Amino acid sequence: MNAYALGLGLGTRDQAGNWLEVFFPMPILNPQSSLVACLGEHASDLILSADDLLAIAGECDAAGHEDTATLARKMADSNQPAVAVCLQDDSAPKTVPAAYLKLQLLSHRLVLPQETVLEGVFGVLPNVAWTDQGAIALSELAERQLDARLRGEVLEVSCVDKFPKMTNYVVPGGVRIAHTARVRLGAYVGEGTTVMHEGFINFNAGTIGPGMIEGRVSAGVLVGADSDLGGGSSTMGTLSGGGNIIISVGKQCLIGANAGIGIPLGDRCIVESGLYVTSGTKVTMLDASGTATETLAARKLQGMSDLLFRRNSLNGAVECLTNKTSVQLNAALHAND
Repeated sequence: MNAYALGLGLGTRDQAGNWLEVFFPMPILNPQSSLVACLGEHASDLILSADDLLAIAGECDAAGHEDTATLARKMADSNQPAVAVCLQDDSAPKTVPAAYLKLQLLSHRLVLPQETVLEGVFGVLPNVAWTDQGAIALSELAERQLDARLRGEVLEVSCVDKFPKMTNYVVPGGVRIAHTARVRLGAYVGEGTTVMHEGFINFNAGTIGPGMIEGRVSAGVLVGADSDLGGGSSTMGTLSGGGNIIISVGKQCLIGANAGIGIPLGDRCIVESGLYVTSGTKVTMLDASGTATETLAARKLQGMSDLLFRRNSLNGAVECLTNKTSVQLNAALHAND
């Protein structure tokens, strides 16, 4: 029996029994058929009972899946809502547990951005108050805030969003994240990546690593190894005006402070600070002597390597010439042991 992915998770439900979020400590991509057989009949949106979890543990022991058996027993000893999810194929998620499993496949580095179908995920996920007492349905928030005050406490609401921060679910190895709220669950953060305080990585986006992220990595965007997004820089995502073009950044690229791109970059490209290059930006091409050869739309340059984009400070024209320098990252900054 084949399956795309599966996982055992602990989650939070509202008073009506709707799932708000699910934590999968060990999501599995392309699981063995014997493991699928152990979990398959238990996979649904329904809460697993302690007996269900012990049955799963027994079946996993018999099939040689000790890690899953151990996890199932730990969940059986807990009073938290547990659920098993088995995705038969890589189709759009239809339930909250399925959506959370797919997001955690990304953040566990099991799939790259754009490698799993997330179509319609916004419509599946509920908008939730993320608090120091966990996820709370917005319809129940006022009552929970009052209850806290009556106990002499304050319920801390860190954000109201459909997506939680990644680090409450997984902290991938070899990364530094200065402000954890700025990396959403579903981000892929490659080893050696440093995300500074104003950096941001959306879901279904990320970095191969190593690299420095001081700007915005929008949904769908993947940043190549040894690239640097300067402070206040931005990559245009397909959710924010990028159309059908999948924006990406190649290896050893530099997007300067307050710069941005609306086209995919190849390797070893530089975008000058303050310059935003969209697909329709008119770009003057310069030869080795600095002579203009033609003017074309930036979309004609998408995916090309060794380009330097700059703005002529005298006439304001956007120019492009061969990049003769190589972006070198400080290795000490990316040794995130």
